This record gives sequence, structure tokens and C-alpha cells, in this order.
Amino acid sequence: MATSDTINREQVILNSINEGVFTVDLNWHITSFNRTAEQLTGVSREEALGKPCSDVFHTDICETACALRRTFDTGKPVMNAVAHIVNRDGDRLPVRLSTALLRDDAGEVIGGVETMQDLSRIEQLRKELEARYTFEDIVGRSAPMQKLFDILPQIAESSSTVVLEGESGTGKELFARAIHSLSPRKNGPFVAVNCAALPDTLLESELFGHVRGAFTDARRDKPGRFERANNGTIFLDEIGDISPAMQVRLLRVLQEREVEPLGSVKPRNINVRVVAATHHDLKHDVKTGSFREDLYYRIRVVHLELPPLRERRKDIPLLINHLLSKIARLQDRNSMDVSEAVLAQLLEYDYPGNVRELENILEQAFVLSRGSMIELQHLPLEIRGESEHTFAAFEGMSLREMERGLIENALRRFNGHRGKTATQLGIDPSTLYRKMKLLTIDNIEGDGRGK
Repeated sequence: MATSDTINREQVILNSINEGVFTVDLNWHITSFNRTAEQLTGVSREEALGKPCSDVFHTDICETACALRRTFDTGKPVMNAVAHIVNRDGDRLPVRLSTALLRDDAGEVIGGVETMQDLSRIEQLRKELEARYTFEDIVGRSAPMQKLFDILPQIAESSSTVVLEGESGTGKELFARAIHSLSPRKNGPFVAVNCAALPDTLLESELFGHVRGAFTDARRDKPGRFERANNGTIFLDEIGDISPAMQVRLLRVLQEREVEPLGSVKPRNINVRVVAATHHDLKHDVKTGSFREDLYYRIRVVHLELPPLRERRKDIPLLINHLLSKIARLQDRNSMDVSEAVLAQLLEYDYPGNVRELENILEQAFVLSRGSMIELQHLPLEIRGESEHTFAAFEGMSLREMERGLIENALRRFNGHRGKTATQLGIDPSTLYRKMKLLTIDNIEGDGRGK
């Protein structure tokens, strides 16, 4: 039986730990409770002792996925599970949990122990970082994105027509919405239409509207998207896919600032700002004759080119955090982290579908992972195909050795070109140079200079 001196000595030790620590018996009643646990919960040790732990912590996983219960059921410790506790003031605090069984001298289980690390400061720093590198709903810390962030407010203040060029999935509609929300028209409507999704006859009716009797099913007047966007912004997505005939009609609308609904002979004035977007190279399309030159110069008053994700790898870690938080809210679950192996693999992938593809990858991994960490096995096969072999080769290595191996692999892939290697790894060339020097990595198959 523990003496009073032993219990006091154990409590002193527990109080010296900067993580919240508590223990329970087999009936889930709290048997010890340290000072940090008191600070986290706002509940004193005297109040907590003898109470069921769920009455003290009110975590969001107590009823459905209790980490300590999982340890009791499986006999295995839980490491770094993320949850929230509710303190006495009703505040939700993010914590990282670890659990283990308590055994007596004979090896019999007599209870369990759980430690809690307060993530509030970390969460606050993460939010500050995201706020610093977030523009409306657009996330980016890379130089190309920061340049776009710098000029967007000036573009938004004007009434000029804007064309956004970029690959599918680069966030063209997000930029269009940001331009609208920062503009003097922000209190007006934002109306989006995908020009590639409709055939000419339907697109004409959608854009310009129709009057009753204009065609068989036209039983009433219907205003088009341009009229609905009056005093606001219309977003013409995939404008490069519209037919030559529709280009002529659209040009007239942009020149005259009036629309003529199908079946009507009376034009209607509109006051609309136009933001267009396309994945085409419109200048090339003008040269080939598939896009009208006069329409091209009419819409290309302000031109923004959105970089693909493979050219802004520095944004990937930030995007991962942002997208996982978004997915967690939609799934009504705790957010997750990605393992170092997953992060390395996601940094190497080229993302033909850009940010949209990254979000799909993370959503699938989020659904498949039942813990607090996304591992390689949760990634789609096409992403982790080579990675399983790659990281199997690193098994048993130190972090230094793994880092050396990753850098050497990337250098070989780009024939020693440091600039391309640094871009692939998502670091600055100067950082790559310092790491090569620190890890004594020689130049590989080339002069190694990133120009």
C-alpha cells in the first residue's frame, strides 16, 4: 500500500510536468490529477479526484472514440491523438492526447494514464500564419502568389474587365470572387456561369435571357445571367470554349453594354463588371483563328496568369493545413496531420489537377484514416506507387540519413540542377545549398548550378 510520503512525492513529480496528466482506476474514476491538468480544465485536483473523467474533461471523443478506452480495449498505447476538451468556462481547447495502461507489480492492469498537451498556442500560431498568407479564401506564401495578392486590391477597385488564365483547378473562381468582394460592387450580385458546360442554344438563353414564346418551352420571361448580375459581377468561366457565333454576340454585349433577350427586339441596358477565365492560351487561339481577336482585346484589359501548383510547391504545406481543416469541418471530425513520409510524397507529386486534385487526395485520405495522422497507405495508389518502395529503403535510417537520401534522389532526377531540385523539394536554392554542404552531398551528373 502506498504511503503518504510516496503519494506526495508522486504528486510533486506530476506537478513538475508541463503537460496535463491524470490517472483513472478500472471504474474510470480519477485517481491523480496534476497542476497542468488543473490549469487546462479550470477544475481543482480536490474536485477532480474520485470523479468520472468524462465529467471533468467533456472531450468531443469521450462518447465515440475515447483514446483511453481504446487503450483499455486493445492493450496498446495511443500516441498523439488530437481532440478538444471543454474547460470550466465553456471554452473548447485543442489538445494532443497520449494514453497508456497502469499495471501493478504483478503485471495486472489497475488503471490508465492520459497526458494532454495544450495546442492552443500552436493553433493560434497556425491561424496567424494562415491569415498572413491567406487572401479571401486563397492560400499562398510563394512569390508568384504574393505578387498576385499585392495587385488584387488595385484591380478590384477598378471596373475594368479581367481575364484569368490558368490550368484547371488553379482557383480561378476564387480569384474572381475575391475581385468582386474587394470591389465597390461587393454588395451587388456575383453570378457565375460555366460557358463550356452548355451548348450554344442553351448558353445564349442563360446569358441573355428570353421572353415568353421565344421557343417551345418558353412559357414566361426569364432574365439572363447578365441581367441578374446587374450592378454586380458576372464570372464567365471557360470563355475560351465558346463558339465563334457566341463570341460575336458576347462582343456586342461588351461593346454596347446592353443585352437583347431571345425573342425580343428591345435591348436592355446592363451595368455589369465582367471577369472571364479560361484554361486556354487565348493569344495562341487568336493566332490559330479559334478565338476572335477583337473579343480577345475587349476582355483582356487586365490579365492575370495563375500559376499551377507544381510551380508553387512552397504553398503545399500551408494548403494541406488549410484543406484538412476545411475537410474536418465538413466531415464534422477532428482535424488531422500528415506524416513526414506523406508530406514528402505530396511535395514531390506534380498535380495535373492542381489545388482541386490536392483537395481530392486529402479528402480521400481523411476518410480512410481513422486516427489523427494520415499515413502513406491512405494516399491513392497513383500517388504512393513509388513511395512505398522509396520509404521502405529508408527504414531504420536516421532523420539525417533520410534527408540526405531524399535530396540525392531529387538531384539525380534533375541531373544535379539545384534550382529545379529546390523547387521540387519546396525549399529555397540557398537552403538546398546549405543542406548539401551540411550533409556533404556532392554534385550529381551536372554542374549543379540552378540558373
